[in-house]
Amino acid sequence: MKNLWHFFIRFNAVIWFLLFFIFALILVIRNNEYQKSYFINSSNEIVGSFYKELNYWKGYLALDKVNQELVEENALLHKKLAQYNLLDTTSVSKDIIQVDSLDSARYLFIPAKIANNSIKQKNNYITLSKGRKHGIQEGMGVISSTGIVGFVLKTSPNFSTVQSLLHTDTRVSVTIDSLGVFGSLVWGDNQSSNHAYIREVPSHVLVNKGQKVFTSGFSTFPEGIQVGIIEEVEKSQEDSFLRIKIKLSNDFATLARVYVVEDLKEDEQQELEELQNNG
Repeated sequence: MKNLWHFFIRFNAVIWFLLFFIFALILVIRNNEYQKSYFINSSNEIVGSFYKELNYWKGYLALDKVNQELVEENALLHKKLAQYNLLDTTSVSKDIIQVDSLDSARYLFIPAKIANNSIKQKNNYITLSKGRKHGIQEGMGVISSTGIVGFVLKTSPNFSTVQSLLHTDTRVSVTIDSLGVFGSLVWGDNQSSNHAYIREVPSHVLVNKGQKVFTSGFSTFPEGIQVGIIEEVEKSQEDSFLRIKIKLSNDFATLARVYVVEDLKEDEQQELEELQNNG
């Protein structure tokens, strides 16, 4: 203890200088948007690089599971390709095929690895090992081969942070299989990485356990991506809506690879909607 006290006495000028320097730096970053943005981007690069190295070794230890997921994904892609070829060789009119082709060409998918992933916090985030120079922009949707993951929140040249589906502020427009009704998918701070809830479905709608839930196409995600399967349905005592609990298709605890969704027609749609609102 005596030696520690002598150390502080001897280097008190340096210690006070460092404390005041750090305090001044914090004030500059908090009160200036340019410095704040530069600091966030720089920290994303440093933290992202660390998590990238850490995730490399974690991924190496989980190669068997990753390979199995890739095999299952390839099988699903082959199945969809076979269905497309079958449609293309039938007597369906060319106009229908062209509309379907144009709609499917609306989106591009940028593959990325997960560098860091939290699932046990009140608000969870994911770090991806790709960023602006790979074409990723803020607001893009993120999916996996088994479901939806979240939205891109911040980007740096080589990394991106994602607001996970496991976040209290995340909302996704969904539809229930064969019912033609829409609702909002929310995680709801339920502390389970495997479940979420659907809100805003009227209580008179007949919803059954085991029905599949898909993206509606009204949000950032393409239409028809499976989100999960309904596990519980209850009538709310507070309003005229159902309380629907679903088991998510994604296993967030084992996510390793994702796809960032680029909507090629988003700007055109937003421009038209703004003209309508201003008119």
